[in-house]
Amino acid sequence: MRIRLSWLGALALVATWISVAVAQTDPLPSWNDGPAKQAIVAFVTDVTREGSPDFVPPAERIATFDNDGTLWVEQPIYVQFAYALDRVKALTPQHPEWKDTQPFKAVLEGDMTALAAAGEKGAVEIVAATHAGMTPEEFRQTVTEWLSTARHPRFGRRYDELVYQPMLEVLTYLRANGFKTYITSGGGAEFIRAFAEERYGIPPEQVIGSRIITKFEHRDGRPILFRLPQVDFIDDGPGKPVGINQGIGRRPVAAFGNSDGDLEMLQWTTEAGKRRLGLVVHHTDAEREYAYDRQSRVGKLDKALDTATVDRWTIVDMKRDWKTVFPVRP
Repeated sequence: MRIRLSWLGALALVATWISVAVAQTDPLPSWNDGPAKQAIVAFVTDVTREGSPDFVPPAERIATFDNDGTLWVEQPIYVQFAYALDRVKALTPQHPEWKDTQPFKAVLEGDMTALAAAGEKGAVEIVAATHAGMTPEEFRQTVTEWLSTARHPRFGRRYDELVYQPMLEVLTYLRANGFKTYITSGGGAEFIRAFAEERYGIPPEQVIGSRIITKFEHRDGRPILFRLPQVDFIDDGPGKPVGINQGIGRRPVAAFGNSDGDLEMLQWTTEAGKRRLGLVVHHTDAEREYAYDRQSRVGKLDKALDTATVDRWTIVDMKRDWKTVFPVRP
C-alpha cells in the first residue's frame, strides 16, 4: 500500500509539473481556446518562423492597436471626454462666463440633453478649451493627476485599471516575438502618452493619435512648446492609415480595432497581398463589461463588422473568447 501511495504521489507531482509547464508556455492564458486565440497564435508562429512562406523580417513586424474599446473601456463615454468634462468644472473659476455659455453651461448643470444637442461641434469646443493653453508636459501632468483620482461610474475603479487583460497579453506576446507595438487612436496622442508606457508597455514615440496645433516659442528666455485650442489632425477613420504612414513609415502586418473608426486601418493593413492579421474586438459581454455594436453612439461597430466577415478578419467575441476582462485587483 505504501508503494502504491508513493507512486500515486509521484504521478500527481508529475501531473502538477506538467500543468504548470503548460500554463507557463501559454502566451495567452486569459483567452479561452477557440478560433480567435488560435488565429493569433498561428499568425505569430507563421510570420516569425524562418523558412516559412509567410515569414516577416523583424524590422517589418509592426502591429497597430486602437485604444478606446480595444485596449481599455470606452463606455458609457470615452475616457478622454470624461476627463474633459471634469476639467471644465475644475477650470470654471478661471472662466466664470462658462456658467452662461453652452456647451459649458450644460456640463456644469449636468444637462446631458443639452450636451448631446451640442453635438460634435460642442464636444470639440470642450476638448479644445480643456486641452490647450499649456505645454505638453503640463497637459500630461493634469491627465496623470486626474487618472489617479477619477473613477469609472459603473465599476468604481480607476480608468487606467480598466484595461483589457487579454489584450495586454497580446501586446506582450507580440513584443516577445520581435514585433513593435503602436497605438493609433482617435483619442489625443498626448492624453494617451500620459499612461501608455506604464499600462501597455508602449513608449510615447509609439503613440499616434489626434492632435491639436502645438507651436514653438520662447517664454521667460526658455524654449517651450505650447498647445493651442485648434485641431491639427484627427486620427480616426481614413485618418488612421495616414497617421500610421506619417508616424511609422511602414504598413502594419497586424491591426487590432473594435469600431467603424478602425475600418480603414484594418483594410489598409490586411489588403496588402500577403499574410496579415486583422482583429476586431466585439463587445458582447453585458455582465462583465458592455454589449454594443451597430446602434451604439460610442464605439459603433457596423460596417467594420460586416467587412470583418467578408475579409475574414478575426472577430473576438468578448463573452465567449475571454476568460477575464480586466486585470485582477492587486
